[in-house]
Amino acid sequence: MSTLLWIILATFLVSLIAFVGALTLALSPKTLKKILLALVGLAAGTLIGGAFLHLIPEALTEMEDILGTSSAQDTVMLMVIVGFVIFFILEKVLWRHCHEDNCKIHTFAYLNLFGDGIHNFLDGLIIAAGFLAGVEIGFITTLAVALHEIPQEIGDFGVLVHGGIRRKKALMFNFITAITAVAGGILGYFLIPHIGNFEVYILPIAAGGFLYIAAADLIPELHKEKRTSRTVLAFSMFLVGILMMWAMKYLLGGVV
Repeated sequence: MSTLLWIILATFLVSLIAFVGALTLALSPKTLKKILLALVGLAAGTLIGGAFLHLIPEALTEMEDILGTSSAQDTVMLMVIVGFVIFFILEKVLWRHCHEDNCKIHTFAYLNLFGDGIHNFLDGLIIAAGFLAGVEIGFITTLAVALHEIPQEIGDFGVLVHGGIRRKKALMFNFITAITAVAGGILGYFLIPHIGNFEVYILPIAAGGFLYIAAADLIPELHKEKRTSRTVLAFSMFLVGILMMWAMKYLLGGVV
């Protein structure tokens, strides 16, 4: 099988992880409501862990090869700030639109979809780079991406439902953003051999977006809960999300 077909197959299979939220369809609305805050906590943890433990270090490593150590640090951190600001502006625009139209869906749900789409697109680029280096490396990269996607997709689904999107629609939207991995894989196949460094400029911007969503939208949602037991559960899941991102980084040898 050709390298391109391997990339398309691998990215499509990874995209199917978006349907992990289907497990909640068997739950009653009352039960789902009880665990939503925990899923929001998990999502916040995976976003922060993904930014600090995966995207920023990877961007620094790749940027150092291009610019050198000191310049790389300044450039990456500046672009993280740029990503944070971009998501701030996006939310401001969405908030104004929803304020005028009295939307029932919170803006952080839309932002999460946008950020997740960028993240999955980058995953596609990573998988493409792996297969271009060799089929065996491609398999390892795909496995690594798939494993770190599972907790994030569970959390993303919880965020969408918590934001006001119905479960079946949330699954569909989650899959639509996940399928951007296929687009990233195909684009990477054609572009990486010629301009292999272009993705390094997207990584810190995505990290800034992840940090904005977690800090400005998801964590404040956790503060709204008054019951101690649910607060402790949500905070525990927040820590679990970070620890899972840490485990994926070190157990898989920094592949993702």
